[in-house]
Amino acid sequence: MQTLAAEVLPALSTVVDPGSGFDIDIAVGQGLAGGAVGAFLTTLVVGAIAVAVFPERTEALMAVVVEEPVESFVYGILVLVGLALVTVLLFVTFIGIVVAVPLLFVAYLLWAVGATIAYLAIADRLVGHDDGWLSALLVAALLNGALAATGVGGVVGLAVGAAGFGAVVKPYLG
Repeated sequence: MQTLAAEVLPALSTVVDPGSGFDIDIAVGQGLAGGAVGAFLTTLVVGAIAVAVFPERTEALMAVVVEEPVESFVYGILVLVGLALVTVLLFVTFIGIVVAVPLLFVAYLLWAVGATIAYLAIADRLVGHDDGWLSALLVAALLNGALAATGVGGVVGLAVGAAGFGAVVKPYLG
């Protein structure tokens, strides 16, 4: 007796018979669509937590991104390059892997927070948040998701994320 999953999952992963010349894969979470959905949801969830738990800090970091975008971007790129170099050096030593993996996890979390802050700053300039954060959160998430869905948008998304990341790490660097 086969399980339900064994019968249903093959039908969900391929819409048209591969032997027919048409192979349309609808797997969720892969490719550009998966990246766009992930970017949208990450921005929405991290942004909702940020504005609910740390509203003053979120607004202060948004102001830094708006007032000093180039400086924040430069800090973000330099820290990103520095993290890449440190991680490679730690992985080469093999013993450093124990330090590198948590370092990468923390860096990823800081990047997600920073990118969300930057997208919220852009969305706040577009729609404001006087009537609540919902519209700004949705616009920020849509911007990030839309940029992740396009090839050129990845470069713009990297720049926006680096500016937000730089605004988040700048106070800790001096």
